[in-house]
Amino acid sequence: MAELEATLAHPDLWKDPDKAQVLLKERSELEASLFTLDSLTRKIEDQGVLLRLAAEEEDQSILPEVAEAVAGLEQEVSSWELQLLLGGEHDQGNAILSINAGAGGTESQDWAQMLLRMYLRWAEDRKYKAQVIDIQPGEEAGIKSATVTISGLHAYGYLKSESGVHRLVRISPFDFNKRRHTSFASVFVFPEIEDHIEVQISESDLRIDTFRSSSAGGQHVNVTDSAVRITHIPTGIVVTCQNERSQHKNKAMAMKVLRARLYERYQREQQEKMAELEGEKKEIGWGSQIRSYVLAPYQLVKDHRTGYETSNVDAVLDGALDPFIESFLRQSPSLTH
Repeated sequence: MAELEATLAHPDLWKDPDKAQVLLKERSELEASLFTLDSLTRKIEDQGVLLRLAAEEEDQSILPEVAEAVAGLEQEVSSWELQLLLGGEHDQGNAILSINAGAGGTESQDWAQMLLRMYLRWAEDRKYKAQVIDIQPGEEAGIKSATVTISGLHAYGYLKSESGVHRLVRISPFDFNKRRHTSFASVFVFPEIEDHIEVQISESDLRIDTFRSSSAGGQHVNVTDSAVRITHIPTGIVVTCQNERSQHKNKAMAMKVLRARLYERYQREQQEKMAELEGEKKEIGWGSQIRSYVLAPYQLVKDHRTGYETSNVDAVLDGALDPFIESFLRQSPSLTH
């Protein structure tokens, strides 16, 4: 904080307003963290004083009150500890979440729609703003894909734990013989890249198409001729936005998603190069199955990375993802630097 204050006091700082705003935001975050630290320290010291007084006066009547306060403090410290684990470069920012149905037609497309609902409910419970900017409906039911922006403090830090393949096992509602089916859908999560981070995109590398937005998607999608699809030719990345009525706004949102995906791709390539240099090539792609949701013959949701599981499947599908996210954050070595 002292180093940051010295930098902010430099007279030349405001020659670069963007940099100044980034530093002011960092100072605000540090102030909040230091305030929490001071507050917790005082509360813990206060309980220590009460315990010493009780020991000196041999008065045990105060012990239940101290025990209750300490239990509350334990929860506060645990919650703050989790916040400190969200220290990655983009953890405090917004997230862009993409869901894609796997092979399996209607079954997987229905599963993809269930996942979309799950994440929208999770965002709603956290008071985050969620906006579906693109949705491709399935032929009979469900969706082929959807892209959602989720805005709120630490949205990306929490949701990055969700990237990977999600597996569903259930008695199919689309099977006349009521047989058990296994469906897959993939989830990709990208950080929304702030404007001060430069991502080089050449106009000559882009193919921009406009088309009529899909009428399927209910309240999330407006039927206009303003939908935009941008293809980044060198990488083959395709992004679409059809949520806004204005073609200009759809293009701006699509470019924001493209920047995020290109930045994530660059970061992933750098990680792969580092892994090769360290002689321990690791799979950094999104192809591994991270979680299973079993609805029949028993009910269980299990995360294969952390081992965390629960039988309350309905709650999870209604957005109760925090225990899974917290288990991932507390276990991941990359987040405890």
